[in-house]
Amino acid sequence: MPAEQPVAMEKSAAPVPEEPKGPLLEVVAASVNNGQTASTILSDWLGTSDIHNLAEACKPVFDLCRIRAGQPYRVHTEDGALTRWEYEIDNDKFLVVDIAADAENGSKSYVPQVHDIHYDMETVSVSGIINSNLFEAVEKTGENAALAITLADIFGWEVDFIRDLRQGDSFSAVVEKRFRDGEFKGYRRVLAASFTNQGTRHEGYRMEDEHGVVQYYNAEGGNLRRAFLKAPLSFTRISSNFSHSRLHPVLKTYRPHHGVDYAAPTGTPVLAIGDGTVTKVASDHAAGKYVMLRHTNGYESGYLHFSSFAKGMKVGKRVRQGEVIGYVGATGYATGPHLDFRMKKNGAYVNPTKVISPRSEPVSKKKMEEFAKLVEAMRLKLDAETVAAGTETVPNNVN
Repeated sequence: MPAEQPVAMEKSAAPVPEEPKGPLLEVVAASVNNGQTASTILSDWLGTSDIHNLAEACKPVFDLCRIRAGQPYRVHTEDGALTRWEYEIDNDKFLVVDIAADAENGSKSYVPQVHDIHYDMETVSVSGIINSNLFEAVEKTGENAALAITLADIFGWEVDFIRDLRQGDSFSAVVEKRFRDGEFKGYRRVLAASFTNQGTRHEGYRMEDEHGVVQYYNAEGGNLRRAFLKAPLSFTRISSNFSHSRLHPVLKTYRPHHGVDYAAPTGTPVLAIGDGTVTKVASDHAAGKYVMLRHTNGYESGYLHFSSFAKGMKVGKRVRQGEVIGYVGATGYATGPHLDFRMKKNGAYVNPTKVISPRSEPVSKKKMEEFAKLVEAMRLKLDAETVAAGTETVPNNVN
């Protein structure tokens, strides 16, 4: 009888140790709500003293008191602990605050930095025909109203976009468009533009002057910027002209009207027509809320019936041409929202629409060769007669 073979004892398998789980990383993306502050946003992750320390660390690069409703932010956490906070300051910059905790004593360190927002850029040629106004014409090409405002700024010294436009006028522009994750995020620079008004073609080419200040010049190198804007606001109509005898709409008596009334919706921004110094920020029963500016060569300008003043407006403040100084309203003697705009020369009222404004400095001699090459590269793209109305992509080497 064969010997019995030993029975092998089956060993139970040893338990496989679980792989250690990594930290739980989470990102909360949101936008600042009305009334929110950095403290209320971060209070779920940081105590009061930690928020204070974070704010103090940020001050050299960005004051957290300046955060604005509507701006996006992102909170990064690791196992529930805050490790990074990102806040978009504006369309160009964002704040990053990295937070590290000391494992031994629990204290936190904060490293704030401001970075440029990355955009994908596309250079396009845009052209259109005016039927009623520039705003509508630009939108019909599929572009944003912001481009209309920029074009009005470029040619604001050559064309009065309130009084001078005619049906059949045309425009063209070479413009850089910004995209982020495939979504249009506004315009970067208008490299060149043209506007044909009542048969006269105006051209503007972007170049920095010797001081690094961006200017727009005509094809001959003359500066498009003048000492005064043609009008202190855009896309409105004149409701009453300068006159030495006008029937006052409120008082019902004939008296001089030493200004030009621009009808516009309440809240429309009003711009300083030229560089100057604020001499009055006041209010009275007739003019309502108003601002007075003193310019060079004996000129003064006045802006009446504001609904409110721009932030920081005070006597002695220096303002730049095109800076917002207040907002259209109907304070004082007014039948509706409008701006009563006035000018004086050596103390005497003058008709603002008749003031002749000199040009600013032209292209310098040493930059003229560079400028001539720029004009040559851009000019074909501005020919609105050969480009169908709309938008087309410009080759990348045409910049």
